[in-house]
Amino acid sequence: MLVIGKAKAEDGYEMWLRYHAVANEQQLKTYRQQITQLVVQGESVTMQKAAAELQRGLGGLLAKPMASATQHPAKNALVVGTPKNSALIAALGLESELAALGDEGYLIANKLINKRPIRVIAANTDIGALYGSFHFLRLLQTQQSLDKLAIHSAPKLQHRVVNHWDNLNRVIERGYAGLSLWDWGTLPDYKSERYEDYARINASLGINGTVLNNVNADPRILSDQFLEKIAALADVFRPYGIKVYLSINYNSPRAFGDLDLADPLDPRVQQWWKERTKKVYDYIPDFGGYLVKANSEGQPGPQDYGRNHADGANMLADALKPFGGVVFWRAFVYHPDIGDRFRGAYDEFMPLDGKFADNVILQIKNGPIDFQPREPFSPLFASMSKTNMMMEFQVTQEYFGFATHLAYQGPLFEESLRTETYAKGEGSTIGNILEGKVFNTKRTGMAAVINPGTDRNWTGHPFVQSSWYAFGRMAWDHEISAEAAAEEWLRMTFSNEQKFIEPMKNLMMISREAGVNYRSPLGLTHLYSQGDHYGPAPWTENLERADWTAIYYHRAAKDGLGFDRTKTGSNAIAQYPATLAKIYGDVNAVPEELLLWFHHVSWDHKMKSGRTLWEELVHKYYEGVEQVRAMQTAWDAQKAYVDPERFAQVKALLQVQERDAIIWRDSCVLYFQTYSGKSIPAGYEKPKHDLDYYKTLSRTRYVPEPWHPASSSRVLK
Repeated sequence: MLVIGKAKAEDGYEMWLRYHAVANEQQLKTYRQQITQLVVQGESVTMQKAAAELQRGLGGLLAKPMASATQHPAKNALVVGTPKNSALIAALGLESELAALGDEGYLIANKLINKRPIRVIAANTDIGALYGSFHFLRLLQTQQSLDKLAIHSAPKLQHRVVNHWDNLNRVIERGYAGLSLWDWGTLPDYKSERYEDYARINASLGINGTVLNNVNADPRILSDQFLEKIAALADVFRPYGIKVYLSINYNSPRAFGDLDLADPLDPRVQQWWKERTKKVYDYIPDFGGYLVKANSEGQPGPQDYGRNHADGANMLADALKPFGGVVFWRAFVYHPDIGDRFRGAYDEFMPLDGKFADNVILQIKNGPIDFQPREPFSPLFASMSKTNMMMEFQVTQEYFGFATHLAYQGPLFEESLRTETYAKGEGSTIGNILEGKVFNTKRTGMAAVINPGTDRNWTGHPFVQSSWYAFGRMAWDHEISAEAAAEEWLRMTFSNEQKFIEPMKNLMMISREAGVNYRSPLGLTHLYSQGDHYGPAPWTENLERADWTAIYYHRAAKDGLGFDRTKTGSNAIAQYPATLAKIYGDVNAVPEELLLWFHHVSWDHKMKSGRTLWEELVHKYYEGVEQVRAMQTAWDAQKAYVDPERFAQVKALLQVQERDAIIWRDSCVLYFQTYSGKSIPAGYEKPKHDLDYYKTLSRTRYVPEPWHPASSSRVLK
């Protein structure tokens, strides 16, 4: 018998670690028969956390306390451990199975001890056992069969890191869910329960690193005052396998008043960083390393002294190397004198390929511009064959409606990771490049900017949680599909009822494309109002820098629309492998969703649909609004499966999203109409206002957030 009903009142705090009783009575009965006892061996704090999580999870999911023991497992016991800490695991002779799983992998299987059936979570290390424990609970949360367990899982990437853009005053750049989680004023003495829950949330996905502060870094983060506080956080995170990293300000030697320069080739600067890095490790022995944004958007860096990025990164790498630390060096750089911002990072970093130290990893955004709703992949991924590289995604919805719009990012992540680059022939996908399989690089990784805050549900919009979840799952295994991650998240977060899962999965899978359609279809980009990056402003011009305007990117004119990046334009296509350059350079072969990224196209250009470019552009903008309306209809039908609080919140936010989508649609269609000179085709609802109204609205409605590096007028004093 399937029990269907509204869940109890919830606020989203549990995220996907929501261990409510299995609703299907027959499934609940089966699980209770299959798991009769918990046996966890090993005395480390990590094994204690694994045991506590299993007790919490099994007790909730099975709706009864779980019997436990440290030895002599009963029939159908769940035995957890490693060959080193568990005589029971050692006796099973699993060494050959475990050998291929490394330090973080695990196996979950049905075995026999003294002819009694048991279930085993085994790993080479305690952290692996913890990861396996979370996976086992996921099986129950998603109501998977335990009859033929034979799971072997190991991460494909080494560094699976979340980035916070938190400032020391607790204001979060591009954060839309409250203040920073890190209450610096009460640390190190008071450790909020949220710190451990944050660690649990990340460890459940296999995330093993967190960068605590903004890449536009405050030098004070390296002071004794803050290192003492950070050490307290590291103590909380350590049992969950999470290393702490810090964003650093390149001018720190000067900011501390110790030197009058920060030249990476100056021996005094090198010594300063060695001494400061030793101090960091004195506080945090397992410190992960530094994240650096240098010579970008006004941030200091090695180029201030005539040096290059490799000079700057290698100096820090040398200071970290004795302690096993790494440098994540961001490739997000662009200069006002570049003719095409698209080319910036490639032109700057390609000459340095092979010159970075072996403990430097170049952290590259998925696209060449800036976390836009859709971008072609950064050409650096297909070219830096002698440099360690990691992906940088964005979970916080800077360009997707903040915490107001529903825009599951799983499809964006999948689209990026599965893109075929042809760097070394077929099979050279971004995912395989990141894994080190294409260029044989030794250090691998993936990062995401997550920016949760003090809102009870962590992320503001409940569905932003799903993008955090998808990132973690794909960082563990880049071949996991966005659809599979969405289904897991839905089952763990809301309900296992199939009548809920299918329509909600469909809703999530179209949500990103809807966001693209009503903002920047067909390869348009950066049409946002500056500062806030929320509302439409395709008319933006005459700013301090051309590449901060919208007209720089769309190049709308009487003769057409789009940025020519072929040989007749900026020739950015030459940065891609020849196979792709040929495709991208052919206006009839380039994927239409990237058309205006690479070509300036006539308004009368015929699209695959048979429509002209103008007609297709209008169609996409209107389709985006209709997709949001379809999302509203789908959500309204799910009232029986969702608690009233979250149901009402998402319903209201979808109404806001529809309102905003209409504003985006009408603003952009009316604006581009001034260049095309063509009418909105028959059959589409007409905009309620004229273009001047929307221009006025963009100046009065969208309030810039209080901190943004691109404008000194918005910097907190």
